[in-house]
Amino acid sequence: MTKLLLSIHVLASILVVGPIAVAASMFPRYARQTAGEDGHSVSATVLLHRICSGYAIVGVAVPVFGIATGAQLGVLTDAWLLTSIVLTTIAAAILALAILPGQESMIESAAAAAADGTGTGDGADTKRAAARLAGLTGVFNLLWAVVVVLMIVRPGSTTGA
Repeated sequence: MTKLLLSIHVLASILVVGPIAVAASMFPRYARQTAGEDGHSVSATVLLHRICSGYAIVGVAVPVFGIATGAQLGVLTDAWLLTSIVLTTIAAAILALAILPGQESMIESAAAAAADGTGTGDGADTKRAAARLAGLTGVFNLLWAVVVVLMIVRPGSTTGA
């Protein structure tokens, strides 16, 4: 059972967190291009946001299967796993409370500017918001990278590496 849970956890991590990381990383680039009123860029930002928000919902499976695997291995109280859980929680909070709402705000701003025919002006606000999102996404991705390293190295683990 442990091997099955671990397999599902690893597959879910790759197939769910990976697309979120890539789509969220690409979003700021296309959002910056919306300042030039490129219809393709607006469509791309909507698609990338859908990927991020859709996969975020499915992403709940990653910690669920991770905790189930940790319980099976008897390592739920190990420092490396507790640290991973905390970092995962922080990453999820950044995604849910900052990245996704930031993407929505940028999409709404672009849509409103297109609807009233004013364009997006000089794009300074869009570029600032895109830069903020790029930074947040970098932190999100860095947190996941640290979690992956902790899962592989498992410092102090007695279950073997």
